[in-house]
Amino acid sequence: MTEAGLIVREDTIGNVYGVLEGSDPTAPAVGTGSHCDAIPLAGAFDGTLGVIGGIAALGALRDVGFRPRAPLEVVMFTSEEPTRFGLSCSGSRAMAGALEGDYLATLRDVNGSSYLEAARGAGYGAASLDAMLAGARRTRADLGAFLELHIEQGPALEAEGLQVGLVTAIAAPAALAVRFSGDGGHAGAHLMHLRNDASLAAAEFALAVERIVLATGSEDTVGTVGRWEVSPNAVNSVPREAALEVDVRDVDADRRDGVVAEVLAEAARIAEARRVRLETRVISQDPPAASGEAPLAALAAAVEHLGLTSRRMVSRAYHDSLFMAQIAPTAMVFIPCRHGYSHRPDEYASPEDIERGVHVLALALAQLAGDAGAEHVEL
Repeated sequence: MTEAGLIVREDTIGNVYGVLEGSDPTAPAVGTGSHCDAIPLAGAFDGTLGVIGGIAALGALRDVGFRPRAPLEVVMFTSEEPTRFGLSCSGSRAMAGALEGDYLATLRDVNGSSYLEAARGAGYGAASLDAMLAGARRTRADLGAFLELHIEQGPALEAEGLQVGLVTAIAAPAALAVRFSGDGGHAGAHLMHLRNDASLAAAEFALAVERIVLATGSEDTVGTVGRWEVSPNAVNSVPREAALEVDVRDVDADRRDGVVAEVLAEAARIAEARRVRLETRVISQDPPAASGEAPLAALAAAVEHLGLTSRRMVSRAYHDSLFMAQIAPTAMVFIPCRHGYSHRPDEYASPEDIERGVHVLALALAQLAGDAGAEHVEL
């Protein structure tokens, strides 16, 4: 950020900003950015593209002498992935005021550290969780629009031979924790008709999630049972507990919430039929986001100006833009990624596609911020 000529600042939760000052310091900023944290065995482009690409876009605007009326800023969000505390988009949630100190106080990582301890250990934090969240808060008064550049994380653009995707809506997940508990027993001595095997209840439940999601008939509805913990996890012991986490996503909040209700009802039915005990918890149930009219139009104008091929599409993956849309009009631009692969080591986007994405981003940011110079600057 410094090398790109940006003014660097950090907030109390760990979001890092690079700012290109505008001629009107009272104008709400126009922002871009993404995240650089990753899940285990992830690739190098998810999130990182939006941070490095955002820095490149602002640096290019500065280098050609563009003077924005409104401040331009790129942000590297903290903790977009739920890897450490099981909470996604911590930085953008805090910016949007969509995070409660009381909830954060309940979270612990695998080492037993609290969220505030982790933040302080990284050089951030505040006297309290509420003070930390307040220090990260953004409002429409200081943020006028937001754009995020990202790899598609799906195969559509590559399959259709298109260069850019304009995102019209972002699906939001509901995350559920489900635990089935039986009584366990010896794998040889415990007779089959007397068992209440927690893992079999979990397996039936996972298939039920798939069936319920497919029954909607919508390709925008997806469901995943992505986390399993079976105990005692021994080959000669009947499973006593099975703890699962479920992710249900859709761009239609009512349809998604209907699936969630059916999934929870099916868990109860399975638990009763298999004589196991059941605990469920809704971890999160965030609203989907529609793209803002002005930022989407700015991206479309940039695509047209550059003569690129494109299509409009929804994002079924989760992004910080989901929460930025609660603050200000927000839109995303996708570039293709090879075979649609993401969240795996062979995730890849070509230099040519990255260059096109950054060019679109820079032009759209310039349009939204306004040109304070006397002459038009060609990027």
